[in-house]
Amino acid sequence: MPRPLGELEDAVMTRVWEWNRPVTVREVLEDLQQDRSIAYTTVMTVLDNLHQKGWVRREAEGRAYRYEAVSTRAAYSAALMNDAWSQSDNPAAALVAFFGMMSPEQRQALSDAVRMVQGPQAQTLTTQEPEASEGPEGPQGPEGAEGPEEADPDAGR
Repeated sequence: MPRPLGELEDAVMTRVWEWNRPVTVREVLEDLQQDRSIAYTTVMTVLDNLHQKGWVRREAEGRAYRYEAVSTRAAYSAALMNDAWSQSDNPAAALVAFFGMMSPEQRQALSDAVRMVQGPQAQTLTTQEPEASEGPEGPQGPEGAEGPEEADPDAGR
């Protein structure tokens, strides 16, 4: 499970994710410097740390590296949500509370996501007639091969 990114790690990864291409320390530095004063070596260290943690891969280009995201921001967010949910002692209650915090737009996104995961068969499954079944007795009839008492000695106790 990924540990949440720190504030500067998130700022760097946000650029890597948004640009969706291999980036240099210089490119990230210049973009970050529009919002804050930051040193080249700081950005280089953050990208190196992100590489060591497995968030980015890098390829040498001359004397520098180009860094590229290993996964998407959506995958990172999903992993964080899954970890938080799985640590709950009452996952259903945690989901209800989480859904209660959602805006109407977020609820619509959730509904869309559920439909995507269920796929096109989800609607046909709910509208189809149930298939004929063999009934509770199974394929061998009410007596079964051995008779009901012998099949389950604990039945009726």
